[in-house]
Amino acid sequence: MFFSRVTSLHDGIYNEPSDPIANPIAAFKLVKRLKSEWLNVVHSTEAEENIKVLREDYRRMESSLPKLEDLRGAAHGLMRLQDVYNLHVESLVRGHFQQISDPVDFYKLSVSDMLSGDDCFLVGKVAYDLEDYYHSVLWFEEAVRLFRGTEWSPENEGTLEDALDHLAFSHFKTGNISHALSLSRELLLHDPMNRRVHFNVEKYEKLLNENLPATSSGLTLKRPDGIYLRTRNAYEQLCQTKGSQPIRREIISLQPYVVLFHGFVTQAEAKNIRKYAMPGLRRSVVASGMNQATAEYRISKSAWLKESAHEVVGKLDQRITLVTGLNVQPPYAEYLQVVNYGIGGHYEPHFDHATSDSSPLYRLKTGNRVATIMIYLSPVQAGGSTAFIYANFSVPVVQNAALFWWNLHKNGQGNVDTLHAGCPVIVGNKWGMFKNKNFHKVTCTAVTNIVHPKIIILSSSTHSPLVQILFKFFSYVQHNRTYTEEWWKPLLYILYFDLYNGCQWLLFFNILQKILFCLHPKKETHKSLELF
Repeated sequence: MFFSRVTSLHDGIYNEPSDPIANPIAAFKLVKRLKSEWLNVVHSTEAEENIKVLREDYRRMESSLPKLEDLRGAAHGLMRLQDVYNLHVESLVRGHFQQISDPVDFYKLSVSDMLSGDDCFLVGKVAYDLEDYYHSVLWFEEAVRLFRGTEWSPENEGTLEDALDHLAFSHFKTGNISHALSLSRELLLHDPMNRRVHFNVEKYEKLLNENLPATSSGLTLKRPDGIYLRTRNAYEQLCQTKGSQPIRREIISLQPYVVLFHGFVTQAEAKNIRKYAMPGLRRSVVASGMNQATAEYRISKSAWLKESAHEVVGKLDQRITLVTGLNVQPPYAEYLQVVNYGIGGHYEPHFDHATSDSSPLYRLKTGNRVATIMIYLSPVQAGGSTAFIYANFSVPVVQNAALFWWNLHKNGQGNVDTLHAGCPVIVGNKWGMFKNKNFHKVTCTAVTNIVHPKIIILSSSTHSPLVQILFKFFSYVQHNRTYTEEWWKPLLYILYFDLYNGCQWLLFFNILQKILFCLHPKKETHKSLELF
C-alpha cells in the first residue's frame, strides 16, 4: 500500500514541469517520508511477516524449480550454440547471434536480452569445472569486462575477484603465462593479503624467466576434441546452412531415401501431444554398451506415449501406416517418443539403428530399427535442423511436417548414409515425435498357423511344383525354428501373385536359399536344399 501511494505521487506531482520541491506541502511530505515513513515501513512487523511468507513460498515451490543440472545444462547449451554456429562470444553476450566470420547477425531477435558479468561467470565456471579451459577463457574474459564496469549486486554469485582468479588460472592451463601473471597482479590490487595468489605470481614470474616455449601471450586457444571429431566439421557446417533443401520439396534425398510429409499433424493434435507428454518428460538416454544412459552428445527430455492412454496416438499410428505402408503397431514398432530440446538442445551424429550386437535393442528383443519417422510438433525460428552427415544435406524444422527415412538396406544391413544429427536450437522451442519401425524375428509356429492351412488346401488341389515345395518348406521349419518376417513375406508374394502367371523360379530359388542359409548358417546351402 505504501509503495502504491509513493508510485502514484511520482506519476502525478513529481512529473509536473515545475520543481515539486517548490510546493511546500510536497516538500514537507517528501522529507517526512524519507526521515520516518520509510524507516517505519522497513522495520515494521508487516515487513518481517512479508519476508517470512516470501521465504516459505519459495521453499514450497523449490522442488519444482530448476535444479543445478538444469542450470549447468543451460550453460552447456550456450557454449554449444557458440561452437556449432561459430558465434562470437562478445556478440552473444550482447544478445546477438553473430558469427565470427560474418558481422551480420545469423539470426536477429525482435527483442534481445543481454548477459551480465555474473551470467558469463557462471557459464565460464561450468566449463572450468570440466577443465574445459578453451570455453572458460572466453566466458571469464567477458565476465571480467562486465564486472569492471558495474557494481556488485546481491543476487550475483560471482565477483570481479572471482572472475580474475578463474581467468588467470584458465590462461595458465592453456599455456598463456604472461596473461595469467597480469591478471593475478590485478587481483592482488583487490585482495592484497591473498597468499595463494602471491604464490601464483611468484610461480608465473619464475616460468617466464625460464623462457618456456609455451608462455607466449599470442597462443591460439584450441577447442577440445569430441567423440565425433571425424564428422564434427561436416555436421556443424550443415547446421549453419539453416537447411540446405527447399522446404516445400517432398523427396529430400534418394540415397538415403528421405521424404518430408507436409501437414502431417494438425495444430490441435500437436498441442495435445505436447500436453500429454509434459508430465512424463525425463532426460533422454542413449545406448551405452549393454545399458542405456544419459550423454552430453544428446541433450533433450523425452516421454513415451501409448495408444491406450491417448486417442490421438492411435490416429497417428494409422496415418503413419497409410503414408509408409508399414505396420507400426507394437510389437512391430516402438511406442511414439515425444522429445523436447531445451536451450541449445541437440543430438550429435548418430545412427537410429543398432550398430553393435550388444545394443539394448537386441536385449529387449525388439529387433533392429528399419525406418524412422520424425514429426515436428512446434516451430523453430533458428537452428534445430536435422543434418545427414555423409549424405551432405540438412533439413530444417517444418512445423506439423513429418520426416521419414529408411535406416536399413533391403538385406537388413545398416545404411551408413543415414548418419544424422539434431542441430542445436538457437531460437524457439523444438518439440519432435519419433516412431521407429523394428525388424522383428518371429517364430515359424506363429507364421505357419496362418499360412500353412492355405498351402495345405492348395497342395491338395494343384500339382504345381512351387506349391509342393512351399508346403514341404513350411512343414520342415514349423518346429523349433525361427526366421525373419522380411523373408517369408516375399514367399507369400510369389504364392499369391505369381502362381497362376508363370512361376518365377529363379527369384523363388534365390529367396529359398536365403531362408535356408539364415536357418543353417553353418551348413552349406546346397546341402540344406537336399532336404527337398
